[in-house]
Amino acid sequence: MARRSLRTPPARRGLVRVPEGALDYKNVTYLRTFLNERGKLRSRAVTRLSPQDQRALALAVKNAREMALLPYSSKK
Repeated sequence: MARRSLRTPPARRGLVRVPEGALDYKNVTYLRTFLNERGKLRSRAVTRLSPQDQRALALAVKNAREMALLPYSSKK
C-alpha cells in the first residue's frame, strides 16, 4: 500500500484572509509583502489571495506607484 504524502499541496491550502481595509495604497508596508525583490506583483499561486483580493491588490499597488510610494521596478 502506497503511503500518502503528509504535506498538503499548495492548491488545497486555502486562501489567505485579508484584513478589512488592508489593501489600501497608503498601507505600503503591507503591500510590499506581495511584491518580489524586483518590485513586481507575486502571483495568486504564491500569495494565495482570492481573485477579488488579487485585483484589489493590483489596483492598490498601481495607485501607490502613481503616488510614488512604491517603485515601478528595480533592475538591480
